[in-house]
Amino acid sequence: MPLIDATPDAIAQTYAKSLFELAETEGGQSRAEDVLGELEAVLEVARADARFSEFLSSRVLPAAKRRGSIEAIFTDRASPLVLRFLLVLNDKDRLAHLPPLAPACDSLIQGRIGRVAVDVYSAAPLASEELDAVRDRLGSALGKEVIVHPYTDESLIGGIRLQIGDQLIDGSVATRLRRMGERLAADGASRIRERYGSAVDDA
Repeated sequence: MPLIDATPDAIAQTYAKSLFELAETEGGQSRAEDVLGELEAVLEVARADARFSEFLSSRVLPAAKRRGSIEAIFTDRASPLVLRFLLVLNDKDRLAHLPPLAPACDSLIQGRIGRVAVDVYSAAPLASEELDAVRDRLGSALGKEVIVHPYTDESLIGGIRLQIGDQLIDGSVATRLRRMGERLAADGASRIRERYGSAVDDA
């Protein structure tokens, strides 16, 4: 299975934080940005080359065997920090988390310089004007420059869902329908209990 673009999960956030802190120790924000650029370059190659993507994400290929290939491919092509990081991901069987690692690192960098990264999910791709409108409204509400990462999620039906760090703001049609169903189910159960109680009292 090839690498799949995904939003940052807890695992990606943890590894991204470790890499970000190591990069900052080496050379501050500038070094962190360089490391992010290296990760994105690796992902660009994986997106363009299905075999390379499969090589990175394969669970069939033993990690020990892939380790030697990673060293051969990236030595003198990637910085020592990025190479070590890729080897750690390989040894921990976490290379499949490379796609969400990049935006997780980006969020940390943006936060350091007073920006905020927001993941915007919609049922269909948003037009640039719509993304601009979302960015402007969020910027006004948060008082920060907003960097938008758009994603498509057909399960939403309509509306948008926003992820700002650990905070989820869900305004999708699917969520509203689910909540409505839960309320109706709760109300129905309450009415059944009331009728049952009345029937027992009348018996």
